[in-house]
Amino acid sequence: MTPPGATVPVDLRLYGLLDVGVCGGDAGHLARMATEAAAGGCTLLQYREKAVANARESVARLRRIHAALAGSGVPLLVNDRVDLALAAEVEGVHLGQEDLHPADARRLLGRGAIVGLTLKTAAQADELYRLPVDYACIGGVFATASKDNPDPPVGLDGLNRIVFRARLARGGGLPLGAIAGISRGNAAAAIGAGADGIALISALFGTGRDVEARARDLRAVVDAALAARGSA
Repeated sequence: MTPPGATVPVDLRLYGLLDVGVCGGDAGHLARMATEAAAGGCTLLQYREKAVANARESVARLRRIHAALAGSGVPLLVNDRVDLALAAEVEGVHLGQEDLHPADARRLLGRGAIVGLTLKTAAQADELYRLPVDYACIGGVFATASKDNPDPPVGLDGLNRIVFRARLARGGGLPLGAIAGISRGNAAAAIGAGADGIALISALFGTGRDVEARARDLRAVVDAALAARGSA
């Protein structure tokens, strides 16, 4: 069952999160890293700024990043903030469990926007049947220093359980990603546990250097793991 409004195809294989806390707030630097990530095989990008001090500056960064991605085919989403996504005219938003309800985000953004959601528990996955979202990310899978997460990591077993419940709720057509603490060393295991892709901050953007090469390497790991699972 696909809820009304959840109609946008999303490729979650390599989902890069441009976190201002990790990457810094320089718009040119963020735009360059976004361009390199797309060139290396990132399939989706997100702008993440957990504490927005100046909304006008945030929108200016988003517009700079979005312009840099023009022609790449890689959508740009905003973490949490539907208002910033609307102002910058990017492709959509990623919501947490305490953010605006997905139905309200869909109503504001329209049917053509991408709406994603974080899932932390199997019970939350059970609710997917009635939510107009285009993908979900499950986590945190592993411990991470990139986000203050009060909940313990779900691990690979927890990831597998939540994936199972999500597919029961929405069938196999909803892309499901793994998030938090994902690295080159555990990416294939996350795919093996059922994820359709991985979402990363530090493993891709942490040093600010060699982003294209890192993306290309991570994408190869993901594609190989999907092929081994029979999902390529």
